[in-house]
Formats: sequence, structure tokens, C-alpha cells
Amino acid sequence: MINLLAIVRRVSVAVLLCGVTLGAAVGNAQSQQAFDVVSIKPIPLNGRPTQGWMGIRFVADGVQAASQTLPELLCFAYGYGSVRFDGQVTGLPGWAATQRYDINAKMSPEDAAEVQKLGKDEQAQRRQAMMQALLADRFHLTLHRGSKEIPVYELRIAKGGIKMQDAATDPNPPLKKGEDGKPVTTMRWLEKTSIWQGESMKSLADLLSIPAASVGRPVQDKTGLTGTYDFTFDWSIYSAKAAASDSPGDVPSISTALGELGLKLQPATASYEILIVDHVEMPTEN
Repeated sequence: MINLLAIVRRVSVAVLLCGVTLGAAVGNAQSQQAFDVVSIKPIPLNGRPTQGWMGIRFVADGVQAASQTLPELLCFAYGYGSVRFDGQVTGLPGWAATQRYDINAKMSPEDAAEVQKLGKDEQAQRRQAMMQALLADRFHLTLHRGSKEIPVYELRIAKGGIKMQDAATDPNPPLKKGEDGKPVTTMRWLEKTSIWQGESMKSLADLLSIPAASVGRPVQDKTGLTGTYDFTFDWSIYSAKAAASDSPGDVPSISTALGELGLKLQPATASYEILIVDHVEMPTEN
């Protein structure tokens, strides 16, 4: 199961570095908050994922990434709250979009113990700072921030209204319940579908915005819906990647799946923060 939605939630607080270039900020992070041990292994082009999962996740003593491109790593390191989509990263060489990596980054025992004492948001910020330092050290990355108008999709209610079950009144929630017997907010990935329980439309828009969703643009929640919903989504990260490899930039599968929920993607433009890469190199394997 790819737990990408959990990643979206956990790193929703961006590391904002206003008023300084990111190259300088990364250098500062590298000197103060660096991983103790880092393993980076490139995956052969067109090779299958080697870890049995894909994404980026927190572990007690660090961060693990499976089958991730440099744009995906950058979106993680600089915060899904502000940089969620690989189209927000410019100045990358051609290999960055296709070369994938498995990364296992571990803190020292002392740093791991210190991080465990922090709140969830502070833990996310610490790991993000360490990932910035990792990218500066191993990829020789320097970059700075900018902003520009870019194409986006607005998630809106389609004609005919929504076709999802309100989680608050669903008599038969599709997935597990908590210890108190109440349904929990969760999701499950299958090969061509996914099951969502108690999820908001903002969570759906955030998930569709990440690079692995292969939608092609950031997605903004413009439904006006404030509740949470249970639904089966005839789409998954697995099918998204397959569709993207067959017809890049095309999104009929996601449009069809959203239509079955009473939703649609409407093209628009919006001002977004971007990362402008000044220099980057392929890392050496270890």
C-alpha cells in the first residue's frame, strides 16, 4: 500500500525561508541538521520499484524514499504546503524527471531521540531541513525561490451533484474503525482503485497535486464542501503511473473517475511559488 496521503498530511507545514536564497539556507541546514548515514541507490531506467512500495515516509530514525525522482524529493524537502507539484520546480536537467532513487537516510541515535520529543509538525520540519541538507550535499543542489502564474486544475462539483456518501451518516463505512468503534480517516490503495473513508475534498485535491498522481497540474479544492466522505475511487497511484507512461499529460482516467463521484477538474491559472534550480548533479551511488 502506498501511504502517500499520510505523507501529504505530515509534511503540510512548509519550511519557509523568506528573504534568503535557498542555497544559503540549505548550507545552514546542512551544517546544523544533517543525517548521520545516507544510502542512495539509482533505479535503472524503466526498472520496476525495488522496495514493494513507492513514496516517501518518515521512520523513527530518519526518512525513507522508494522509487522517487529528484522533483519528487524536492517537493518533499521544501514542503507539500507550498511546493506540491513537480511543475513548480524549474531549471532541472533532463535526467531529473526520469531517474528514480531509493534513499535510506538515518539520524544519529542522539538526533533521533531529540526528534522524538518534538511535536508532529516540528518533526516534519526537522526532517525536511535534513532532506534539504542531503540534497545540497549529495546532489550538489543550489536553488532559490520565485513565483509565477501556472496552469492548475480546480476541483469542482460536476453537473448533477456529488455521488459520495457523507462519512458522518454512512451506516456502513468501507474500512476500519478505531478503538472507540467510530470510523477512522484512512484510505487503501488497490491496483486500479482506491477506497477512501472520512476524507475531505482538500485531502483529495492535495493528493492529486503530488507528482506521483501524474495529473499534470496542481489541484485546488474549489468544491466548497467542508464535510468528509466515504467513496470508492476508480483510480490509484498505480494506474496513474501506468497511464502517464503510455500517454504523458493526458488525464482521461482521472477525469472519468472523478465524474463518477460527481466531481470534475476545471482548467485555470493561479500564482504559485516555484523553486528555481541554479545547479544540480547526479549523486554517486553508495
